[in-house]
Amino acid sequence: MKALVYDGPGSRKWTEVPDPVITDSEDAVIRVDAVTICGTDLHILKGDVPSVSPGTVLGHEAVGVIEQTGAGVRDFAPGDRVLISCISSCGRCRYCRSGSYGRCIGGGGWVLGHLIHGTQAERVRVPFADHSLHHLPREVDDATAVLLADILPTSFEVGVRNGSVGPGDTVLIVGAGPIGLAAVATSRLYGPLRIVVVDPAPTRRKTAEVYGAEVTLAGAEEARAWVRDNTPDGVDVSIEAVGVPETFELCAELVRPCGRVANVGVHGRSAVLSLESLWDRDVTITTGLVDTSSTPMLLSMVAAGRITLPDLVTHRFGLGEIQEAYDIFADAQETGAMKVVMLGDEADLSRA
Repeated sequence: MKALVYDGPGSRKWTEVPDPVITDSEDAVIRVDAVTICGTDLHILKGDVPSVSPGTVLGHEAVGVIEQTGAGVRDFAPGDRVLISCISSCGRCRYCRSGSYGRCIGGGGWVLGHLIHGTQAERVRVPFADHSLHHLPREVDDATAVLLADILPTSFEVGVRNGSVGPGDTVLIVGAGPIGLAAVATSRLYGPLRIVVVDPAPTRRKTAEVYGAEVTLAGAEEARAWVRDNTPDGVDVSIEAVGVPETFELCAELVRPCGRVANVGVHGRSAVLSLESLWDRDVTITTGLVDTSSTPMLLSMVAAGRITLPDLVTHRFGLGEIQEAYDIFADAQETGAMKVVMLGDEADLSRA
């Protein structure tokens, strides 16, 4: 089969690799019908994630149809249309039993496209299928469903829930890429007073307004001025959705005493934690890898129309065009790309 393989920092190739096979009784092999690219994949290609070995098939977000299951899989069968979670869960270790699937020590966690071959391929082996797949309702099309593999639970769990967004809060979201926009959509579930989004790209600021941001600002100086004029103590919650030192430092700077900073972005460089200005402000700073424990709830809300993600998928390709898709996604400032989706040759286009 064909797959997108990490070939070392700065290098990727679309090439022939062996078909996946069942290696454990809890495995499933899935035909990939829709797959997307994550900002984390770009970090891998930059060399920011040295635990990824050259030769690894990238990708951890996909929708597809089960072709084979191991003898120990009970809840899924060949022919089932499923969402592949970006996090695999053994379901047995102390972390999985508490819902912290991202911290799984039983062979799961973030393994797809990281420690084992991932989803940017014609087929993929998913371990711990009963705990790592979700049945998809007919109401949710493939391009929407694939957003539930990672970005929607990530923005909700690591951003909105960790940040304890609540009624009446002023929420500052730095970054209006897919994660930032999903944080806007899920913050609104908690009735904040206003959502303020900071992003240098005019098209992304406009999209943030569509998602429900009351205020959009172009950069750090505008954000500082807005906070000074409208909420001098600082914002209640700041959500970092980029993954560079400057955006984390801005979030920490603009949060109020007793406020919350939720870091979502994947960082490849050190950021300054200015304890000389934070030590007496009772600020809570959270970080995290998504657990995807919220995926069933989010999936049901999307199916019911309670959460919508309009126009988040900006580009569609065939799976064989994945190299072009990477180039467009990586140059989002010029191309306007948010999420790109690649469709497999056997995908049901009526569901795409």
